[in-house]
Amino acid sequence: MNKDCVFCHPDLEQNQSIVLSNEYCMFLQLEQSDMKGRPLEGAGVIVPKKHRETAFDLTREEWDATYMLLQQVKEYIDNKYHPDGYNLGWNCGEVGGQHIFHAHFHVLPRYKDETLAGKGIRYAFKDEGNKRGK
Repeated sequence: MNKDCVFCHPDLEQNQSIVLSNEYCMFLQLEQSDMKGRPLEGAGVIVPKKHRETAFDLTREEWDATYMLLQQVKEYIDNKYHPDGYNLGWNCGEVGGQHIFHAHFHVLPRYKDETLAGKGIRYAFKDEGNKRGK
């Protein structure tokens, strides 16, 4: 465990709550995700309890536990927030958009009245401005 990691030690982030958990992982939400109408309403992350840098470092047990917890998280979010869809994803490595280097699986409820409704996780990457250098 990393002593400064907000996922190894969820209490380091005072606005973060453990909503659901099992033997290997937990579902965390920030306080602002519980506010009606805010961007990312109902969003949270599933993280392994042991420090793993990326999804590629998870054990089979952690993968299975993530799957099992995801089913409970969906039921929780469906009942509490009533989303119209979801985006799910892992960011791995700095270039992949990972900012906290403890694996975390984003669970992002989506709503039909959002400005970007209908835009999936590849939306920004398909933009012509996202070209690689030579």
